Amino acid sequence: MDVAGSIGGRLLVVFDGECGFCNRSVRWLLQRDRRDRLRFVPFQSGQAAGILARHGIEAPEADSGSILVVRGFGESTEIVLIRSDAVLTALKELPQAWPTLAVAMQLVPKAVRDWAYGVVARWRHQISKRMGSCPLPTAEERERFL
Repeated sequence: MDVAGSIGGRLLVVFDGECGFCNRSVRWLLQRDRRDRLRFVPFQSGQAAGILARHGIEAPEADSGSILVVRGFGESTEIVLIRSDAVLTALKELPQAWPTLAVAMQLVPKAVRDWAYGVVARWRHQISKRMGSCPLPTAEERERFL
């Protein structure tokens, strides 16, 4: 089975694998994704490079703290969501009350949401210094990474 088929219609979350804050965010999502709706891949992987190339996203833009969520990975309908749209889309896949929060947050203008996202993105390395080391994923969690 190819990599795209192996995620079976799930969303693909592309994150900075070298960022402690990003790794903690992925762990947070893993713990709450009880319906197994998300898969994960770091920006530093070949799969992520292919996604960036297909959608004309420059690597420096990707490194600026942006998380990506890919819907329809590897399909002709593949779309990439970035910044706050990516976060809200991932939250909608989690159990209640996260989807409700995501819908409520969509009422906030996108420019404001993306500004707030940018503030966190700029400070993510300073935030992660306070978090210590990232724990290794369990065997079950490793299956959810490409």
